[in-house]
Amino acid sequence: MTPPRLTGGAPLVERVLDRYRERTVAALLQHIPEQSPPYLYELAADYPARPCKGLRAALCLATCAAFGGDPARALNPAVTVELFHNAFLIHDDIQDGSELRRGEPTLPAAYGVEVALNVGNATNLLGLQRLMANRRELGGELAWRLFEETELMCRQSLEGQALEIAWIRDNACGLVAGDYYRMCLKKTSWYTFLYPCRTGLLVAEGATTEANRLDRFGWYLGAAYQIQDDVLNLAGTEAEYGKEIAGDLREGKRTLMLIHLLERCTAAERARIVRYLSRTRAQRGPEAAEDVQWLLDRLAAYDCVESARQAAAGLVGAAEREIDGVLGAVAGEGGQEADEAREFLLALPGFVVERGR
Repeated sequence: MTPPRLTGGAPLVERVLDRYRERTVAALLQHIPEQSPPYLYELAADYPARPCKGLRAALCLATCAAFGGDPARALNPAVTVELFHNAFLIHDDIQDGSELRRGEPTLPAAYGVEVALNVGNATNLLGLQRLMANRRELGGELAWRLFEETELMCRQSLEGQALEIAWIRDNACGLVAGDYYRMCLKKTSWYTFLYPCRTGLLVAEGATTEANRLDRFGWYLGAAYQIQDDVLNLAGTEAEYGKEIAGDLREGKRTLMLIHLLERCTAAERARIVRYLSRTRAQRGPEAAEDVQWLLDRLAAYDCVESARQAAAGLVGAAEREIDGVLGAVAGEGGQEADEAREFLLALPGFVVERGR
């Protein structure tokens, strides 16, 4: 049966995100060393302390609560999720040459690549330390399962990032939607949705549980999340989005929208796009602004943004059906926090495509 709905919608999602983010960030900051060489641990606290959704940590805690576990036992795994996430962000900003992150200059923009790279590595180290702490707090068997999940998530994420980097480096212009979805599964779905849900399930039910019950939910939602992120990069506002608008076009990222454009445009337009993409961001220089505006015009002319939104809506519908089915088996179990956590999971798909950042 479908679980009973409470207040639902974005207000509930925002409320749960705020509560779990506050818990996670407070715990995370407690574990950052106070004594530090210059430009190291104090900067590892920079991104986590900036305004953010805290989605991945919230998913870990909410999944644990929704399936009958004590979210307090999942706090350390949630901190681990958040630390690895922030390490990925730092390294992404280096690889992409990004200028803004959460409304402020990125670490490489503010301190240089050398400092940012070291801080990203230190943030991964802090995540490993939290994984080690699971043995003491959760027992050896469960700690090992969580380590295995983390290794799997890191491998999938790195492989997804490698796909995206290779497409830019090799100027891949013959991609199809299936290529993009494969990248989404590896780069976005695994570490944004599957990994937090799987770790939350393990803490709730123990080391012997089947942790894959939410995988299809996570896969659909991750792809929809990535599409919405790509749409916001073109159609959002810098104040709300917190990152450089049209940065994906400047970086040459192969979004679903760009893939659709290459499929739909004229031969002459395609030649111009391929020529633009063949150069690096540095090689394009200030003159790239004209090309970026032309690309934005072409994306609008061929309805590429709208078709991407429709694809995301279809994925959200699939995610909603998945989570309805899985949560039906546990409806009514636990107290108020468990009920709210289940409602959070039910409302999350709609929130993913309605968000502005």
